[in-house]
Amino acid sequence: MYSRWKTYSSYLREKYGEAVYRIGVDGGFSCPNRDKTKHGGCAFCDGTGSIAVYQRVAESGFRRTASYDKATADTILPRLLSVREQIERGAEFLSRRYKARLFSLSFQSWTNTYDDPENLKRIYDEGLSVLPFRELLVSTRPDCVGEDVLDLLESYITEERDVWVELGLQSANDNTLRSINRGHGLAEYMDAVRRIKNHGLKVCVHIILGLPGEGREDFIATARAVNDSGAEAVKIHNLHITGGTALADDYLSGVCTVMGEERTLESTELFLRHLSADIIIERLISETPYHRLLAPRVFPDKSKFLRRLEERMESNDTRQGDAAESCREGK
Repeated sequence: MYSRWKTYSSYLREKYGEAVYRIGVDGGFSCPNRDKTKHGGCAFCDGTGSIAVYQRVAESGFRRTASYDKATADTILPRLLSVREQIERGAEFLSRRYKARLFSLSFQSWTNTYDDPENLKRIYDEGLSVLPFRELLVSTRPDCVGEDVLDLLESYITEERDVWVELGLQSANDNTLRSINRGHGLAEYMDAVRRIKNHGLKVCVHIILGLPGEGREDFIATARAVNDSGAEAVKIHNLHITGGTALADDYLSGVCTVMGEERTLESTELFLRHLSADIIIERLISETPYHRLLAPRVFPDKSKFLRRLEERMESNDTRQGDAAESCREGK
């Protein structure tokens, strides 16, 4: 559908011959960056851990038009205990709604390598035993990918299944990373990607456009860092400010703002143009339940935003990678 960037859906269809649907589960992990010694986590984290929408049963009654509800936004949702139950629930939902036949398993909530390898193996094994998944995806941090964990993840690679590590970078600006309390810098990210790829694993990096104090040069620098690292895919998020976060306090006191639709379109186009053309785009916009969202409140839904981005890039005759300095080595 979209021709100006390399979509994840087209990559999956080309590789597997049909659509592959991701089942996101909560493996019961926590996050080292929420320890007291690290001051409660990243400034943008609201304590829900990016749990998949269809797994948030307690939130199913909320709609996009819902008003911000501080009481609900400040409440951390109960955790689901059974990985198998979550997979079965996700597969049922995706099969019913999209007629899905092929699936990927995504451990996406919190830091999914933050445990000892024996327990990680037990949890991963449980999930992979439910269905013949085409991909295993594990979301984590650059400071939580020791060699023992990477050895374990490598063991799950088969001829039929790729294994991806999803790494949160957010920005290539170390000053920004310190200000949002990421707990790591760009150098740790680059080292983590190098070691991950040495194990034959694929890398998807998460970045945020619109972090406080950042502008065009920061977005370009982050795109170049992703290129240089050798990551195969990227998830782009526009900054969302949710209740119960350090950024929410800054937003309410007027210290920071968020980009509106036009600025987000401009920034996303800029980032894509400086990103290598061979990198897969897995996501282009954040989605947060409106009852937890402080800002931006006036913003198009995902389909409208993507349509406007495509139209903008067609009008400007731009596409992913057309401003990148050079093709990546070996590509």
